[in-house]
Amino acid sequence: MDTKIVVFIFFVGAVSAGVIAPIAPVPLARVDPLPQYSYGYDVQDALTGDYKGHTEQRNGDLVTGSYTVVDPDGTRRIVDYAADPLNGFNAVVRREPLVVAAPARVVAPAPVVAPAPVVAPAPVYPRAPIFAPAPAPLLAPRFPSPYYF
Repeated sequence: MDTKIVVFIFFVGAVSAGVIAPIAPVPLARVDPLPQYSYGYDVQDALTGDYKGHTEQRNGDLVTGSYTVVDPDGTRRIVDYAADPLNGFNAVVRREPLVVAAPARVVAPAPVVAPAPVVAPAPVYPRAPIFAPAPAPLLAPRFPSPYYF
């Protein structure tokens, strides 16, 4: 206990005397005043049915882009977006069918069928609840711990 007090007093004295060097300020990271980039990708995987794509461009604070995804219902969702400090983030979503619908065929009317006879439903009697006993719990064998003897 006495050692802790002595070390604490030494540390307080060293800090107040300025023996320990002050921490140097961390230089700020360089910030690009006009960030610019452009990227895109496209996935066409017939094996898994994964079809999607994305493009994006940035020029300063203006970001524009578009991405497409094939939804499970067979439509392609296209999202065009833009973001800037004045208007914020704005997106326009469109849907396009992937397959062209076949022209409608003219079908002859079905023959008229006589309705089925009406039959009274059978009476429903309340059933007694069925209870089964709970299964016995499974207990693992307990082995003595090698650490506690």
